[in-house]
Amino acid sequence: MTINCNGRLIDLNAPKVMGILNVTPDSFFDGGKHANGAAVLQHAERLLSEGADFIDIGGYSSRPGATDVSQSEEMARVIPAVEAVIAEFPDALISIDTFRSDVAKAAIASGAAIVNDISAGNLDQKMLETVASLRVPYIMMHMRGNPQTMQTLTDYNDITKEMLSYFAEKIAAARSYGISDLIVDPGFGFSKTLAQNYEVMQKLELFALIDLPVLVGVSRKGMIYRPLDANAENALNGTTVLNTVALMKGAKILRVHDVKEAVEAVKLVSLINPR
Repeated sequence: MTINCNGRLIDLNAPKVMGILNVTPDSFFDGGKHANGAAVLQHAERLLSEGADFIDIGGYSSRPGATDVSQSEEMARVIPAVEAVIAEFPDALISIDTFRSDVAKAAIASGAAIVNDISAGNLDQKMLETVASLRVPYIMMHMRGNPQTMQTLTDYNDITKEMLSYFAEKIAAARSYGISDLIVDPGFGFSKTLAQNYEVMQKLELFALIDLPVLVGVSRKGMIYRPLDANAENALNGTTVLNTVALMKGAKILRVHDVKEAVEAVKLVSLINPR
């Protein structure tokens, strides 16, 4: 499994780590921490020094019930961040976390190499054709509704089966536009109850049927800290546990706040599950 990022072939047979860089005031864990250029560069340097293969930059909080953000505001947050990171770290591979095609286009023009879309094209009808024209890898996540409504849309007969059907449809649509490098994200915490999140994790190996790399993003989420009667600040150990489970079940990218611990999980699991 390889993806082409700015002319560099990235082999995903060996799992990779994607570090999160949110330039938002209201993200559930790190909101407001990277509100200026110096903080952005400091965090990017930390992610890269700890071994991040990708940096995922986002300017729209997608936590449940998050306030909607205008496209102009999202653009004003993410484009300077992408430009600053690329200027300081020209070899960095940046993913732009957005569901808006115009934001994706501007970010790729500024140096980003991947589009990470929580809606898989559902929230912007121009997204698939835009990604196809940009010729970049596309991460498509499973979600119903939008961040404001998704937690009211958790009625499934068989969640894993329905998710696999969802991805089959989205992959077919992406292929029809000529998008070649695709990654699927089960969307832990998005339009899923606590029990449903764990059901999907339990059956994660079934997503190998899609024959595409699977990205898992559980970092410090409520599905970890709520059963532990904790909070996001105290959810690192639980995050590492579930990242390890995900790797054992075939995940190829871990999207995390804490890169060092994720890299260690990848290294140790590779000794059990060699390529």
